[in-house]
Amino acid sequence: MTAGRPRLALGLPVATSVYGAGEQHRIVDLARAADDAGIDTVVVSDHVVMGERFDRYPFGTFAFSPGEPWLEPLTTLALFAGATSRIRLSTGILIAGLRRGPLLAKTTATLDALSGGRLELGVGTGWQPEEYETMGLDFEQRAQILDDTVASCRALWARGGSAAVDLPTISFSGIWCDPKPAQQGGPAVLFSGPLTKRNLRRITELGDGWIPIMGESVAGVAAGVARIREAWTAAGRTATAPRVRHTLPLRSSAPDDDRASRADLSLDRTLAGAAALVEAGVTEVSVPIAAFVTDPDEVHGWIANLGRRWERQWS
Repeated sequence: MTAGRPRLALGLPVATSVYGAGEQHRIVDLARAADDAGIDTVVVSDHVVMGERFDRYPFGTFAFSPGEPWLEPLTTLALFAGATSRIRLSTGILIAGLRRGPLLAKTTATLDALSGGRLELGVGTGWQPEEYETMGLDFEQRAQILDDTVASCRALWARGGSAAVDLPTISFSGIWCDPKPAQQGGPAVLFSGPLTKRNLRRITELGDGWIPIMGESVAGVAAGVARIREAWTAAGRTATAPRVRHTLPLRSSAPDDDRASRADLSLDRTLAGAAALVEAGVTEVSVPIAAFVTDPDEVHGWIANLGRRWERQWS
C-alpha cells in the first residue's frame, strides 16, 4: 500500500440480499472475483441463530426476517481460503462468546495455518438474548464471556509450552492446542462497538484494533482513535498503531442528497469518503456490496469495477 492509503474491505452479502437460498454456494465465486480485483479483505458477518424480537435491534430497523439463511463465518472463510491466494479473510463481526474459547482457538488457528496467515477476527457481543440463551449462556454475562473467550484464545495460540488461564467464565491449565496459527501470536482481533471504558481496555489489553459502531461519524471515529492511541502509549504499545476498520458512508450521485436509493448511489463519491476516514485514523474502509448490487450475475463485473475505481482513487 502507498503511504496514507487504507486497505479496502468488501462486506459480503447477508442472508438472501444477493444470493437466493438455493444459490448461496455462488458466494465463493464472489471471493475469487475480489481476490482477482485486488480487494484487500473480504468480511463475513455472523448470527448463529435468530430469535423473533427484532424490536430489540439497537441500530434502527433490522433488515432481515426470521428464516433467512446466515452462513457460518468461519466455515465460509475456510471455503474462501481454498479458493483464493492473497485476499485477507475476516469476520465483522463474529459473536465470539457463542463459541467456547478452546474450540474457537482451535478452529481459527487451523484456518490461519491453512490460509497461510490470512485470517483476522472482528468480534463483538451481539445484541440478541436468544443467541446466548439457546447456547445455554447468560446474556447478562456477555461482556465477560467475550473477554474470557478472546483471552483464552490468546493463551492457546501462544507458542512455547502449555497454556493456562483462570478467568471468571473459563479456567484450565496444562493444555496444548495445536497447530498454532501461522501468524505469530494469532490472527489480529478487532473489537467492535462504542468505545466504552471496557471496550477501550479490551482493545488495549487483548486486541489489535477497533471497529466503530455502525454509522459513527468521522469526528467520532477520530476522537475514538485518539483515545486508543493514548491508551496504547500508556500501556507501552508503541511498536504498532491500532488498526481501525469502518464502513464508508454511502453517497448519492447528487452532492446535496446522501439519502438516495440504490440506483442513485455513486461508487466514486462513496470511495472518495475514504480520505476523511484515513485522516481520522482509519486503516481499512469497508464497502457493503449489497448496497450496490442485488443481481448475482452482476457481481463479478461490479467487483472488477470496484477494484479499478479504487486504484484510480489513489493514483
